Amino acid sequence: MKILYLDCSMGAAGDMLMGALYELCPDKQRFLEAMNALAPLGVTVQAIPDSKRAVTGTHMRVLIHGQEEHAGDHHTHEGHHPHDHEHTHDREHHHGHHTMADITAIIGELALPETVRENALAVYQEIAAAESTVHGTTVEQIHFHEVGTLDAVADVVGVCLLMDMLSPDRVEASPVHVGNGQVRCAHGLMPVPAPATALLLRGIPCYGGTVEGELCTPTGAALLRRFVQRFGPMPLMAAEQIGYGMGTKDFAVPNCVRAFWGTAAEEPERVSVIACNLDDMTGEAIGAAMDALLAAGALDVFTTAIGMKKNRPGTMLTCICKPADESRFAALMLENTTTLGVRITRADRQVLTRRMDTVSIQGETVAVKVSEGPGIRRIKPESDQVAAFAEKMGISYLKAREIIRSAIAAGEGEATDR
Repeated sequence: MKILYLDCSMGAAGDMLMGALYELCPDKQRFLEAMNALAPLGVTVQAIPDSKRAVTGTHMRVLIHGQEEHAGDHHTHEGHHPHDHEHTHDREHHHGHHTMADITAIIGELALPETVRENALAVYQEIAAAESTVHGTTVEQIHFHEVGTLDAVADVVGVCLLMDMLSPDRVEASPVHVGNGQVRCAHGLMPVPAPATALLLRGIPCYGGTVEGELCTPTGAALLRRFVQRFGPMPLMAAEQIGYGMGTKDFAVPNCVRAFWGTAAEEPERVSVIACNLDDMTGEAIGAAMDALLAAGALDVFTTAIGMKKNRPGTMLTCICKPADESRFAALMLENTTTLGVRITRADRQVLTRRMDTVSIQGETVAVKVSEGPGIRRIKPESDQVAAFAEKMGISYLKAREIIRSAIAAGEGEATDR
């Protein structure tokens, strides 16, 4: 299973996410060619090598009619993204504005895969809904600054296209660092995170930290909301590539989003181990208790000879079960033994995958258990099958087991799933 994990310890913005994913893209040229779908709008996307605090990565430069939006602005975002919607209303540009209907038409006409257009529109719907709530109006009445819109459209479409090209089985991310302090926007100074960003981050783990400035933008928050399935620590995975998407501002730490691309590592299976010490039960009674636990679905049941108080020999009865079933099996042990209490511990266990097959040996079908794991493959005949083979062939059990094992080792028996 392919996992994409986003490290948002320095927040998230559309251009930073696009840069990080671009570095993972298996066909960067095809991505840039696909982004030419924005050319009729006067939008050009360039991947520029960049570094922050000696860490190298990619900055995605978006040009509108040959110029970057923030080149003529009197301010940029306090973190990364000078063209997100929450803060574009006071730009010193003399252009018109776009409504949500305009943006829907723009994205809908792009020559891109349908899933990319659907995701891009869904991201914009999230942003527009947050903006309309903040400003006490409707989605239809929200206006986006023309230049800022085209810039952000490129970021949104770029991230959606890269997600489509990578097609991860699962997307996870760290809690989001939003920064702290205040940010200047059309309505004056606003607290970080800005109001629309705060709405978009509802339900998402985030924190303020010590960095002064806006680290997570509305576009970044909306993209995370759209694609990330779980927020938390990095899952158990073997990283194959790491992409760095660079922001525009310098901080004391590298200003970037990191994207880890790799394969999910198999997590150890969690089990509950329930045990009790017995010194006043017969072997037959303990055997009956074991049968009751196995019949109830225990993963394993076994006994261990132990020495107990007053130098008494005793037996420790141990039951292994799934954590969800531990209360049920603890009650069964108390019911079927004379113990006054049980001990419960939780443990990890690593197991081989197991399945039942059949092999054909000397014209006879024998059931075998196949166990497999990394570099491991074992085939073992079932005991009752060995006995049945011995009877049919008129030989001893030990001789039958030797014949079956030798045939399996020599590859003479053909295994088939059953």
